Amino acid sequence: MASATVSELARAVRVWTPPLDPEALETVLTKVRGWQPFDGESLLDDVIPAVEDLDDHDLRLRAHLMQLAVIAAATEARQRDPETERLIRWACQLRAEAMPSGHLQAVGYLRQMAWSVNELHERLGAIKFLREAA
Repeated sequence: MASATVSELARAVRVWTPPLDPEALETVLTKVRGWQPFDGESLLDDVIPAVEDLDDHDLRLRAHLMQLAVIAAATEARQRDPETERLIRWACQLRAEAMPSGHLQAVGYLRQMAWSVNELHERLGAIKFLREAA
């Protein structure tokens, strides 16, 4: 088996060319330098309501859940769609619980309530039982 010389290998290898021209590379570099990574800690700081706002959030979310449950019952979405039934059971379970007294525990509870409101709202819209979400 003959070994190839360096000059033979150099001729066999194609010359690399950059995928972008210098201006495009400069644009990419500028964007990379300006990129800010997602900061989940600051997000949590922004979405934790103050202690004095917890009761108001609780009352509003409970009212939203009740409205959506009534809409689901009135339109028979609950009986026709198993996913809607599951979401309503989850919402009713959450509504039956008292909001925890600790600040972070209360925030966690309110997030679960908000998530259930969102999921039920989206589901009713997806199955065309709620016009606003459709």
